[in-house]
Amino acid sequence: MFWGVVGMSVGLLLAFMFLFPNLTDGISWLSFGRLRPLHTNAVIFAFVGNAIFAGVYYSTQRLLKARMWKDWMSNLNFWGWQAIIVGAAITLPLGYTTTKEYAELEWPFDIAIALIWVVFGANLIGTILKRRQRHLYVAIWFYLATFVTVAVLHIVNSMELPISALKSYSMYAGVQDALVQWWYGHNAVAFFLTTPFLGLMYYFVPKAANRPVYSYRLSIVHFWSLIFIYIWAGPHHLLYSALPDWAQNLGVAFSVMLIAPSWGGMINGLLTLRGAWDKVRTDPVLKFMVVAITGYGMATFEGPMLSLKNVNAIAHFSDWIIAHVHVGALAWNGFLTFGMVYWMVPKLFKTKLWSTSLANVHFWIGTLGIILYALPMYVAGFVQASMWKQFNPDGTLTYGNFLETVSEIMPMYWMRAIGGSMFITGALIGIYNLIMTARSGVSVTDELAEAAPLAKVTKKRTSSEGYHTWLERRPVKLTIFATIAILIGGMVQIIPSLIVDDYVPVISSVKPYTPLELEGRDLYIREGCVSCHSQMVRPFRSEVERYGEYSKAGEFVYDHPFLWGSKRTGPDLHRVGGKYSNNWHLNHFYDPQSTSSGSIMPSYKWFIQNELDKSATIDKLNAMVTLGVPYTEEDIANALQSMDEQGTKIEKDLYSDPDFAKTYEADKKYAQENGVEFVEMRNREVVAIISYLQRLGTDIKIKNKEETPTNLNE
Repeated sequence: MFWGVVGMSVGLLLAFMFLFPNLTDGISWLSFGRLRPLHTNAVIFAFVGNAIFAGVYYSTQRLLKARMWKDWMSNLNFWGWQAIIVGAAITLPLGYTTTKEYAELEWPFDIAIALIWVVFGANLIGTILKRRQRHLYVAIWFYLATFVTVAVLHIVNSMELPISALKSYSMYAGVQDALVQWWYGHNAVAFFLTTPFLGLMYYFVPKAANRPVYSYRLSIVHFWSLIFIYIWAGPHHLLYSALPDWAQNLGVAFSVMLIAPSWGGMINGLLTLRGAWDKVRTDPVLKFMVVAITGYGMATFEGPMLSLKNVNAIAHFSDWIIAHVHVGALAWNGFLTFGMVYWMVPKLFKTKLWSTSLANVHFWIGTLGIILYALPMYVAGFVQASMWKQFNPDGTLTYGNFLETVSEIMPMYWMRAIGGSMFITGALIGIYNLIMTARSGVSVTDELAEAAPLAKVTKKRTSSEGYHTWLERRPVKLTIFATIAILIGGMVQIIPSLIVDDYVPVISSVKPYTPLELEGRDLYIREGCVSCHSQMVRPFRSEVERYGEYSKAGEFVYDHPFLWGSKRTGPDLHRVGGKYSNNWHLNHFYDPQSTSSGSIMPSYKWFIQNELDKSATIDKLNAMVTLGVPYTEEDIANALQSMDEQGTKIEKDLYSDPDFAKTYEADKKYAQENGVEFVEMRNREVVAIISYLQRLGTDIKIKNKEETPTNLNE
C-alpha cells in the first residue's frame, strides 16, 4: 500500500505536468521523461508486485496446508524486492534507463530481479512438493504459470551488452528489438498483471463470498486456453509498423481469440457470487472485487477490439490507450488489491475491519476516480485521432500544426488529474483504515498447519480419475505442460526474426550513427524522450502528409534499442532530420514555448549547460561492433576527432543567430574574467542531441512528392 501511494503520487505529478509543463523547471531528475518510467515501475513492480507476493504467500500456505518451504527464502524475497524498488527509485530519475517499456531498469537490476524471482519460484515449488493437500487448486496453477512465464520473458528481453555499471545496449536491434520488447511488454501485462491476479481472484472471491467457485470445468478451460493464447498477442502493439505483416496478422488473430478465455475467467468470478448479492451490497470487500472483475472484463474486451487493424489505426499513439491501460490498472489490479488487503489484514490481526464506513467511502471515491480518469482519456483519444486524420477539400491537413490537437484536449487532462487525485485519496483512506485495524488487533503469531501428512498413493492415473484431476496431483508435470504452452507462441514469433537473413530488407544507404550522434541518441534515451515522441511513421495518408515518408524496417538495423515509442504527446520525430535549423532546436530545448506556442514540453536547459561526457564513447563504439554495427577500426580510433569536427560545424551554425552569439560571447568573457571553467558549445550535450535529431530519417531520400506511393489511404 505504501508503494502504491508512492507510484500513484508520481503519476499524479505527471498528470499535472501536462497542465503545468514547467512545474519542475530546471530540475533534471524531476523531468517528465525521467519520472514516467518511475511511475510505471512503482505501480507495476512495487505496488502490484508486492500485492502478488502478499496474496500468493497468504493463499498458498492455506491451499496447500503447509508452511512456506524456507523462511529465509521468504525473507530474501521480501527484502531483495524492496531493495530493487529503492534502487529503481534512485536510478530512474537520474537517467539510468534502457528506455524499453516496463523493462527500463539497467542490467544489474535485471540480474537482481531474475535472482529474486527464482528465489520466489523455488520457495513456491518447494512448498508445493511438501504440501499436505493432494490436489492443486486452480489458484496454484496460475501461480506456477506466472513464475515460469515471467522468468522466460524477463531473461529473453533483458539480453543486453553492458558498457559500464549502469549502461548497456540491447542485444537486439530495430525490428527484432521491437518484436522481443512487445512480446515481453504485452505478456508482462498478461503474466504479471493478470495471471497472478486471476489466481488471487480464484482464492479470495470464494473466501469473501463464502461460496464455491462457479465452475471447475470452466476454470480448466480458462487456465489452459489463456496461457496458450496470451503469449502470441504481443505484435498487436506494432500494427502498421515496420514489423513484417505475417507477424502483425498473427498477433491480431490470437488477440481476437483471447476474448474467449478472458471472459470465461470473468464469468467464473462473477457467477461465483450467485446467491451472495445481498452480501455484496453491504460488504466493501466484495464491492471492490466485483468492480475489479468487471474492470478486468472491460479491459479484456477492449484489448482484442484494439487489436483489430481498423480500430488500432485510430487508437494507437493516442490517449485512448492510456484510458485502456488505466481501466485495467486502477480497477482490476488496484481494486482487487484493496479488496484482498481488506480481507487479509483483519484475519492476520485476529480482529474486524476497524471501519466499514471508511472502506465504503474508499470504494466510492475510488470508483468515481476511475470514471473521471478513464472517460476523459477516451474522449481525448477520439479527438486526437479525428484531428490527426482530417483533410481539407484541397487535400491538405485540416490541422497541420500538431499543437492544435494538444490544446484541444487540455480540459480532458484537467479531468484526469481530478480523477487521479480522487483515486489516491481513497488509497490514503484505506491505509489509515488498515493501520487502525492492525492497532485494534493482536500481535501476529505463527500457526501450525493442522493437516496430516499425505499418505503415499500410486502416481498412476486410476480408472475413475479424470485426466486433469490426475494432473492436479502431479505439479511437476503440470508445470512442464504449462511451460510448453507458453513457449510455443514465443518461439514461432521470435526465432524467425533472429535467424532468417532477409527478415529485415537491407537498405544500402543506411549507415551507422556517427560517434556524436550516438552520444546524442543516448541523451535522448536518458531523458525518456520516447515517452512522448514516436519514431515510426505509419503508411497512412495523414501520417505521410504530416511527417514524411513512412518508416522502413531497414532504417532501424543499427538501433540498439529501438525507439518507436507508444504514445504521441508530441509529434513523430522519425523524419525530423533537416526539418528545423540547429538554432531552432537550441531554442526549443531552452524554452519550448518560444518556438512552439502552446507546447506542453518542459524545458531542457541542462542540455545547454552540461558538458558532454565522452569518456565512454570508445567503449560504446566497441560494444556496437560486438553487436554487429560495422564501425571500422579507423572509425573508432578517430572517434573523438570526428566528434569535435561535427560539433564544431553545429557550433558555427549556431553563431548565425545574433542573440546566441551575443549571449555565448558574454558568457565566455565572464568565465575568462572570473577564472571560471568555460565549456565550448561543441562540447556540450545540446550539440550531441541536435546532431542526433538532425540525422533522424535522412538515410533514405525521397526525390519528390510524386514518387510517394499512392496506395496509402487509411
